[in-house]
Amino acid sequence: MKENHNPNHPPGSGAETPEEISRRKFFRDISLIVGGCTALGLAVPAVGFIFAPLTRRAPNVWRTVGKVEAFKIGETVDVHYEDASPVPWAGVTARTAAWLRRETADQFVAFAINCTHLGCPVRWLPQARLFMCPCHGGVFYENGAVAAGPPERPLTRYPVRVVNGEVQIETAPVPIMT
Repeated sequence: MKENHNPNHPPGSGAETPEEISRRKFFRDISLIVGGCTALGLAVPAVGFIFAPLTRRAPNVWRTVGKVEAFKIGETVDVHYEDASPVPWAGVTARTAAWLRRETADQFVAFAINCTHLGCPVRWLPQARLFMCPCHGGVFYENGAVAAGPPERPLTRYPVRVVNGEVQIETAPVPIMT
């Protein structure tokens, strides 16, 4: 094994020259600075990813769900539309739905298709005139009020409007348990 020989101090003495100490301190400091910058560069996007949903709200968007004449008075049907804030890679998962009922010639009501208990999709039973959650037994009246089961809140209602003969629903993120 070859030993490094420094003419300024005898071999095996363990003493380091000021130049060696200064060089070692320089490389240590550079390593700490580079490591710190790398850690900061990785931490900033991670922190942003974690806290962004707390500060950013999904936009409410009006979505056309059909022509007025396509809906019969008194009939409740499911309508499909694109989510208010789909991400480019969402694909088919960006599609969502709501229950829409035409009350009168120019008045509509829309409910979220998701139960307010745990977000399971509710079904409309026209003979019973009830919304039913098959997962946990939630039951809602035709006006969205809770009839039975674990849900404590009524079905979420979406604003509905008619523009140029088309029915539009103001979409929003699916509200579940609050």
